[in-house]
Amino acid sequence: MQEPAITTDLIEAHGLKPDEYELILEIIGREPTFTELGIFSAMWNEHCSYKSSKKWLRTLPTDGPQVICGPGENAGIVDIGDGDAVVFKMESHNHPSYIEPYQGAATGVGGILRDVFTMGARPIAAMNSLSFGETAHPKTRQLVNGVVEGVGGYGNCFGVPTVGGEVRFHPAYNGNCLVNAFAAGIAKTDGIFYSAASGVGMPVVYLGAKTGRDGVGGATMASAEFDDTIEEKRPTVQVGDPFTEKRLMEATLELMQTGAVISIQDMGAAGLTCSAVEMGDKGKLGVKLNLEDVPQREDNMTAYEMMLSESQERMLMVLKPELEAEARAVFEKWDLDFAIVGETIAEDRFLIMHNGEVKADLPLSPLSGRAPEYDRPWVETPAAEELGDVPSIDAIDGLKALISSPNYAGKQWVYEQYDTMVMADSARLPGQGAGIIRVHGTDKKLAFTSDVTPRYVKANPVEGGKQAVAEAFRNLSAVGAKPLATTDNLNFGNPEKPEIMGQFVGAIKGIGEAVGALDMPIVSGNVSLYNETDGSAILPTPTIGAVGLIAADEEPINGEAREGHVALLIGETTGHLGQSALLAEVFNREEGDAPAVDLETERKHGEFIRANRDMIKACTDLGDGGLALAAFEMAEAAGVGVQIDSDDTATLFGEDQARYLVACNFDQAEALMIAAGQAGVPVSSVGKFSGDSVSFGGASAPLAELAATFRGAFAEAIA
Repeated sequence: MQEPAITTDLIEAHGLKPDEYELILEIIGREPTFTELGIFSAMWNEHCSYKSSKKWLRTLPTDGPQVICGPGENAGIVDIGDGDAVVFKMESHNHPSYIEPYQGAATGVGGILRDVFTMGARPIAAMNSLSFGETAHPKTRQLVNGVVEGVGGYGNCFGVPTVGGEVRFHPAYNGNCLVNAFAAGIAKTDGIFYSAASGVGMPVVYLGAKTGRDGVGGATMASAEFDDTIEEKRPTVQVGDPFTEKRLMEATLELMQTGAVISIQDMGAAGLTCSAVEMGDKGKLGVKLNLEDVPQREDNMTAYEMMLSESQERMLMVLKPELEAEARAVFEKWDLDFAIVGETIAEDRFLIMHNGEVKADLPLSPLSGRAPEYDRPWVETPAAEELGDVPSIDAIDGLKALISSPNYAGKQWVYEQYDTMVMADSARLPGQGAGIIRVHGTDKKLAFTSDVTPRYVKANPVEGGKQAVAEAFRNLSAVGAKPLATTDNLNFGNPEKPEIMGQFVGAIKGIGEAVGALDMPIVSGNVSLYNETDGSAILPTPTIGAVGLIAADEEPINGEAREGHVALLIGETTGHLGQSALLAEVFNREEGDAPAVDLETERKHGEFIRANRDMIKACTDLGDGGLALAAFEMAEAAGVGVQIDSDDTATLFGEDQARYLVACNFDQAEALMIAAGQAGVPVSSVGKFSGDSVSFGGASAPLAELAATFRGAFAEAIA
């Protein structure tokens, strides 16, 4: 088949700028073949090369005594003691999910699970963070239904519990939803597998499902804005098969026990190209591939299609040749393809052969090492204007406005479609803050959370970035877990616009400051840029996924409020209403500054909660909706009324940071207040849990009536 001539239009269609093409010519000293152009396009797009973000990502704290492996591998790894490690990562599948919601979300889950088990870890938990347009938008219902079905369909069939996440709606996501998928697994510290190839002449082995034409050019599509040609991009979305992935996981983990694996890499974005180049580059080796040996499910596939296909459920491995027979037997037992498709070579060369013809012959290391790196111009986000007057409102009316909004209503409709109990180690279900999973066969537990408040980040990227980390820290502390580390999923608009790049830079600064101050290093992550449609960007959404440990000799804070419990507020309340949920939902205003985050105070208050867990029956952090929403949610979960003494709008709905609401009996409340005084932690009694109504000062409503609104509003808006 005749390869097309390289034209200016073809170069542009591959997402390459004229100066980037000039750099390719300089590196190889000639015009590339069509397949070579595709390979450069795949390796140098934003999604794979991080060319706009690398400079700033290097500033993030990634080390700590608990960190076994930081960014740069398939997933991050953190020591949890006793020879055990937690392996975790979060990644976006935004563009595919907007084009084809079910498969886009499903393959996002599949990809992140592969990142975890490729490193030798058995997945134990999944989460997701989803952002959609306003509910009245004609596409939103289809997107929400498709994405939630896709997440559930893949995760449930694969057999991993979904333990948490978040769902938000805002007009800024009308043309570009966000689907951020998180997975975590457990590995033995002496049984971790990496992707760097080693040894010359070692067989390169293709594992898993066959290669088709689905997903060709997917990574390049994910590195561009959307416009009115969006429907034409549907073929770039991959198709997933969770049952094949389940077999692939079992086969891979069994294969790792044979000692045959030298290195192993998931085939994700840019498929065979990216996985082979990364393995070679990390091992300072070249790679030769013979594409006629690649298992194919479609006829007459070209070298270009095979190199850029993003068909799912595939891995690439470098194998000890003497153990080939044992390795092959494992994959044949699981009815999966096992094919030697090439070998490692001593030269710095990426040689692609197809039926005896050379289709690509490139220096390998420049494919990743010389990818363009930009110091994009950026402007600081201007300081937010001062918040104007916020009228006082009836507190119950304010609460009703929040709990009837799909942003703050109960998300049962979502998480009831997910299997939350498979593997039987779930100790806390979604909808109540951080999820908790028992580490099988031990008395340790891990807690998981995912957090960001995009309107804070838009108003003040530095404080908003800090707040995302601080909220994750609080969510873990509120269940008694010591925060260990974080993964970030940085979703922004077009970085070529200085104001968007300014949001990114500000958020990175805030995140870096917070993870450093709170000892929660970033160990893995993903950057998703160009989340724009027709020039209109999403809200800056730097999602933080975080993991915490509850040691074997510690109990989680996992109880419920009970009749007669005292409601204690830990932390200072000034009544900050800028960018608050109340302001957005009741007054339709997004004004003022994000709340300030004092990291020293966050740390002190979190440590106080964890140190005094024995006196605390139930605990939640205060975030969106402030004291009013936190008190209601705690009461609703327990089925008991709550009376809060104040009816002041700012006191109830302010979103000051570093605060927790605690429920405990009277004796424990007294002891907790004494301990707080000794620790210099502000604490105040704000009411009690009792009866069957919710009241704020003089305003009151039956709990059952409010609970019905809270539990029904999301489905009413979306189903």
